[in-house]
Amino acid sequence: MALRLASLMLGRVLSWLVLLARSDAAKDAESLVLRHEVAVLPRHNQRPPLTWTDRGL
Repeated sequence: MALRLASLMLGRVLSWLVLLARSDAAKDAESLVLRHEVAVLPRHNQRPPLTWTDRGL
């Protein structure tokens, strides 16, 4: 249990250090990619067409 907690904490600290070491350009690029994914996602998951029974409920 303690070993798992220590490994999770070490992983979190290392991910923070990697984030600090990244350049601003890399962070901006990641932000743009994530915004694009969020914008494209609703296009792929369209609602199914409603029938008259669905609308009645």
